[in-house]
Amino acid sequence: MVRFFPNPYEDYKKGASLVLDKNLIISQINEHTKNITKRLLPQRKNVDGGLYVGITGVSYMFYYLSKNPLLSSNKSSYIEKAVEYLTPAIETSAGDKTSFLLGDAGTHALAAVLKREIGDETFSDHLKTYKSLYGQYLNPKFLKCGGDEFFVGRAGYLAGALWASRELQAQIFTNEELYKICDVIIDSGREYSRKHGSSCPLMYHYYNTEYLGAAHGISFILQMLLSVPGYLQHNKSAANDIQCTVDFILSLQTEEGNWPCCMEEIGLPEHKLLHWCHGAPGTVYLMAKAYLVFKDEKFCNACIKAGEVIWNKGLLRKGPGICHGVAGNGYVFLVLFRLTGDEKYLYRANSFAAFISTDEFLRDARLPDNPESLYEGTAGTVCFLADLLVPDNAAFPFQDVYY
Repeated sequence: MVRFFPNPYEDYKKGASLVLDKNLIISQINEHTKNITKRLLPQRKNVDGGLYVGITGVSYMFYYLSKNPLLSSNKSSYIEKAVEYLTPAIETSAGDKTSFLLGDAGTHALAAVLKREIGDETFSDHLKTYKSLYGQYLNPKFLKCGGDEFFVGRAGYLAGALWASRELQAQIFTNEELYKICDVIIDSGREYSRKHGSSCPLMYHYYNTEYLGAAHGISFILQMLLSVPGYLQHNKSAANDIQCTVDFILSLQTEEGNWPCCMEEIGLPEHKLLHWCHGAPGTVYLMAKAYLVFKDEKFCNACIKAGEVIWNKGLLRKGPGICHGVAGNGYVFLVLFRLTGDEKYLYRANSFAAFISTDEFLRDARLPDNPESLYEGTAGTVCFLADLLVPDNAAFPFQDVYY
């Protein structure tokens, strides 16, 4: 089974003039948001799945649009919609209280930011609720399934704290509090690595699988450890283990430019998954962050190499989303554009955006399980299109390598 559409676009010719049709992109955003509000209603029954596939993710999308300078004429209606979609999520639990991406932690982080934006004083209550979860992550046995990853674990909580701090322009946790969580992640990774004889100082599992990608894997965990301000200086032995482990992940990049999905797949002749969740399109953010932190060209080269396989095989049949769809792969080119300044990547991102509207894609792509959601569906596509309008500030949700 072929997982991707053949890329119908010629690659960028150096020196060619690149003009983005911003009006067309804005009309696509308008079309998608109209369909989302028609098909996925802000009701309690749609809260499950949190930011990942629930209505909290649609609220995030509207908030994200409200911040875009090229869409400022719609700012107040975007904010109104963001509040409307978040309200049922505040009133009912998404399931797990401590999960950032799938549960209530993400809802409270977004509620704090959104309510502050509209001048609602209850924003501080949501911030308090987010902070009140802190102690649970310090428990080494916090989650048996693997408490360090993005969706339900410590890395997700850190991502939410760093994101909310940026949006609120206020320090939510002291550096010492953030360092404590990082220390627990380091201890957890060292212990697991030691017990399982891993090839690098830090290793993690999720349901006993050693994932490498962004969704449940080590690349997102390492990116967050590199993102907490001052942590590498604060804990030198942790810094050494982080750098060794990042180097190890770099060494696993295949000749083609992809990464294995998990440690068990190292050495297989082919690695077919080319998604943000598993493979190069998510691991590239770790490499980009490592490049910005360590200033070593080998990490930038890894990103460029990943960009080639994504250009060739990244028009996924799985749908338009950012987790395992075309928009998520298109986002890589926006990161590469910011890293290198090369217009080729802006051209490629624009090509991926254009493909989502083609007859071939609309006819033959699979409908995701949650077609309007932030990570699986068109709400994520909308964030990608909005970032295409302002590529100098483009950033995958909760994963901005420049912070």
